[in-house]
Amino acid sequence: MDMIWGRYSALFYCGLGALLCAATALSSPVMWIPAGMLAVLAAIGLHDYLQGQHPVLANYPLLGHFRYWFESVRPEIRQYFFEDDRDELPYSRNQRAMVYQRAKQQIAVRPFGSVSDMYREDHEWLNHSIRPAPLGSPDFRVSVGAGPRACSVSVLNASGTSFGALSPPAIQSINTGARLGGFVHNTGEGGISPYHLAGGGDLIWQVASAYFGCRTPDGRFDPEQFRSKAAAEQVRMIEIKLSQGAKPGHGGMLLAAKVTPEIAAIRGIEPWKDCVSPASHSEFSTPAELLAFAGRLRELSGGKPVGIKLCIGHPWEFIAIVRAMVETGQVLDFVTVDGSEGGTGAAPAEFTDNVGSPLLDALVFVDNCLVGAGLRERVRVAASGKVVSAFDVVRQCAMGADWVNMARPFMFAVGCIQARDCSSGRCPTGVATMDPRRYRALDVPLKAQRVANFHANTLHAVAEMLAATGLTHPEQLGRRHIVRRVSASEIRLADQIYPRVAPRALVDGGEVGDPRLQVYWNRVRPDSFAVQDA
Repeated sequence: MDMIWGRYSALFYCGLGALLCAATALSSPVMWIPAGMLAVLAAIGLHDYLQGQHPVLANYPLLGHFRYWFESVRPEIRQYFFEDDRDELPYSRNQRAMVYQRAKQQIAVRPFGSVSDMYREDHEWLNHSIRPAPLGSPDFRVSVGAGPRACSVSVLNASGTSFGALSPPAIQSINTGARLGGFVHNTGEGGISPYHLAGGGDLIWQVASAYFGCRTPDGRFDPEQFRSKAAAEQVRMIEIKLSQGAKPGHGGMLLAAKVTPEIAAIRGIEPWKDCVSPASHSEFSTPAELLAFAGRLRELSGGKPVGIKLCIGHPWEFIAIVRAMVETGQVLDFVTVDGSEGGTGAAPAEFTDNVGSPLLDALVFVDNCLVGAGLRERVRVAASGKVVSAFDVVRQCAMGADWVNMARPFMFAVGCIQARDCSSGRCPTGVATMDPRRYRALDVPLKAQRVANFHANTLHAVAEMLAATGLTHPEQLGRRHIVRRVSASEIRLADQIYPRVAPRALVDGGEVGDPRLQVYWNRVRPDSFAVQDA
């Protein structure tokens, strides 16, 4: 009975049908077609029954394939039919719709009131003023570095997008959009590709532990290669990547399916093999050596601003870097703080979910450390990690950032639909793939204009929010401007939630409200990242 009505019914009836059709075909040859089709299905079912790798298929021949098919399309079914507009997986439908609307110059307004629960814990908002300021220019600029090679950047820029992680037209679209919008585009750790240069937009060249684009055959740093490429006018700043929010403490990953010969040539590696960067740099092993390396890159690049990018982990390690700046006089031009909620094309699940500090906490810590060391006016701070709206920009600036970086929202503007299939090479929109048959659909001039539109419309919204607050520039924001509900009956200013540090308190012995700084400042040295015994 199980054969006829139960688990093996599909196999039984396909086999029986094949025999009956074959018998009928003796008098009616056209019946060989269904006989052949049913025979193929019966053969597949028999293989399912006999194999031992997949118990579901062995117990449910043919029928079990539906389970795997439904599992394969589950993300799409959930995203298009069952996902709530506010489910952040990792970006909500509302967030993605806002990016698409701003990129396409459509009205991005919210009719009939908010759908947010304003009485839930952790709800945040921006306090407005009784006397709003006049709406000013949204072209907010930040000066980075010193001397003739100091760089003026927008308050909103494109975060690291490596060629290989993104397709050639996707990279070119973002960079062309950067030129049209007047902002800078971070290369990501994959090096400077022809597609980063083709758009003519300003670049931040990210130099990571594998030194792609400026490495020797054995993977060491090559100063002459660096000097040659850093001389390009488009390269405005240099960023030493220490760690990344989505996978801190883990090297960058580009799986073999995306390591084409072109990418391999740009990076100086072998094609069609997994490309995994070392977890740490070979050019330095102490805070003082890191600063010396940064000074070397500044010299080789002709004085261009040099900074670091990191996700905050052990607090004493960043404190050691800051203390080394104080004691050696070698000061970084900027620090990019990457939150653990940042994105990537490939990362171990445990690293994505459970390693590294989230952005807001890390940003406050970095700001406090630089303020306490008396370096905050010299060292600029950038923030990156799941930033998408104008309020996100305002909030990060209020918490201590001078400018904000985005990557995934610019990918949305290019056409990304959040399929979350970035590492396989099968991106359905051609944004995160190296398959020419897939990325041929991307129209660079059209997508570049949408990138520029999204940037301009987001900054316009920032300007409107600042005006409502009575301010004219994001640099005027402080933690007192952001309000958070901490319970059903209690709200607090961010200034009351996060610790504060008095200027130069660490070097002059003033009030140090951040316990991490209080505990570790006198237990670190420029010659080691390790914490010293008390």
